[in-house]
Amino acid sequence: MAMINTTGVWTECNYGQAAKFASAESAEEKICISGKERNILRDLASKVLELSSTKTNDKKREDWYGHNSLSLKKPVIFCDPENGWNEIITGEMLKCNNKMARRWEVVLFKELFYGRLKDDKPIEPYFDIAYTFTDSDWGSQEIIRGGKNGGSYVWEGQIKSLEDIKILHFPVITIDYKTTLEAFETACELFEGILKVRLRGYWWWGFGLTYELVRLVGLENMLIYLYDKPDLIHKIMGILRDGSMAKLDYLEKNNLLDLNNDISYVGSGGLGYSNELPKRNLECSNVKTTDMWGFAESQETVSVSPRMFEEFVFQYQLPILKRFGMNCYGCCEPLDKRWNIIKNTPNLRRISVSPWADLEKMSQYLEDKYILSYKPIPSDLAVPNIDKDNVRKKIRRALEITKGCVTEIIMKDNHTIGRNPQNLIDWVKIVREEIDKIYG
Repeated sequence: MAMINTTGVWTECNYGQAAKFASAESAEEKICISGKERNILRDLASKVLELSSTKTNDKKREDWYGHNSLSLKKPVIFCDPENGWNEIITGEMLKCNNKMARRWEVVLFKELFYGRLKDDKPIEPYFDIAYTFTDSDWGSQEIIRGGKNGGSYVWEGQIKSLEDIKILHFPVITIDYKTTLEAFETACELFEGILKVRLRGYWWWGFGLTYELVRLVGLENMLIYLYDKPDLIHKIMGILRDGSMAKLDYLEKNNLLDLNNDISYVGSGGLGYSNELPKRNLECSNVKTTDMWGFAESQETVSVSPRMFEEFVFQYQLPILKRFGMNCYGCCEPLDKRWNIIKNTPNLRRISVSPWADLEKMSQYLEDKYILSYKPIPSDLAVPNIDKDNVRKKIRRALEITKGCVTEIIMKDNHTIGRNPQNLIDWVKIVREEIDKIYG
């Protein structure tokens, strides 16, 4: 499985994948940065360093620490434009030619855009490189129908009976240490005296398990098998659980984990700054999952009843979530109907409240005991110019409902921002104004 799947200039969807994006793809990729490219990248890095040194940036960092400890009552704002980055940083803007240098240029441009955006994401004086690695599949050949030109697609599930399960196996991580270290050393030399280069392990997004389930059996089949072949679903989910646990064991044993209690993107929106993690004294090379944020979701089962969700999904996620020091739960799926189950997540701290959730119910459930990760609907930005009055009205209503909660407002899941980066800047400005009106 290739690490990077190209979809445009920005080849990874979310902010949390930046280090993976900045890594070398493979040993075949030539890591050679010209003198001209070196000057371009060092100039951009110097601007990032300048932004990271401001008092405003220090205040943003402090706010996230307070927010994640449930002590900051005023909402924080974070934007992750996802595919919208392709409309913010275009190919015409980039001056580097080498493939890796071009990707590094994108990463630096992103930080500079955050300087214009003025949400609450701090800008750190770091440049992260991730390991170059492959993560094998579960043993079932993946057949995809459709998907041309960015269109919709479906998986044709290969596991249809208990007999088919014999082809499954746990995924295997294979790390290309030579390429990883070459990229890391190149970055260290390039950014010397400007940004601190860090080698960081980004091995997963979350442990929802049902995304993998759907890839094995197909979405329609999954829904049918919950009724017609429950033993098959239980068997597969057990394998997915055990394979995920084995992956974590491998990463711990080989000292490949890194703390995510900093600028790291955690859950489905939110930054990891925390003084509560790690919960023990440790050496940097001895990180365990108990020192980290964990995350699970199950968007694929949105149409499944709470009882069936608990039986076929949540019970398999629990052993994994128990390993982490603090946990996030949920993404786009509405959790108001599942809260009585989700609240049993160990060390639960951050809960996603998507545009499809009942915001009033979730506010009553979470109060100030958890982080309410509110996700406004992204389609409001998918136009040439946003309807400012409409955006303001929606944000004001959401803030009125959630006042008294520990709220973060996360703009994400953007497929387009109307080819107008100013939409994001205007959106943040409106949200900031409405927070100031309600919270003072």
